[in-house]
Amino acid sequence: MHTPKILFLCTGNSCRSQMAEGWGRYLHPDHYEFYSAGIEKHGLNPLAAQVMGEAGVDISAQYSKLLAELEPITFDYVITVCDHANEQCPLFPGKAIRLHQEFPDPPRLARTAASEEEALGHYRNVRDAIREYLVNLPGILAGL
Repeated sequence: MHTPKILFLCTGNSCRSQMAEGWGRYLHPDHYEFYSAGIEKHGLNPLAAQVMGEAGVDISAQYSKLLAELEPITFDYVITVCDHANEQCPLFPGKAIRLHQEFPDPPRLARTAASEEEALGHYRNVRDAIREYLVNLPGILAGL
């Protein structure tokens, strides 16, 4: 039986795509294989790991990687989670179905935060939006 492989692609593979990979593995461990990568490599964002940990999802062992590091995996679905990655997304050979779901960039939102708690609030809001998307992912994919 084939387990669908899903790639979350973002610019730096530091935050949103990492959270999506973590939520996917947490919510749907037996139905899909989840991966994340970036157009560039920015390192795992420690605040993303922190807020995911608050929700019971440990992504601290995940690491930032380029798409080329995942070769020769053939993906069934490629989901871009930021507009830049969507615009720069390479062509994927085979049957990969591309989807786009934009999520706000927590580090960008946190730049203007007046406190660390306010900054973490931005990360938590995006974490929760990504979780909601991943909860609904089987229905989204079934509707394609």
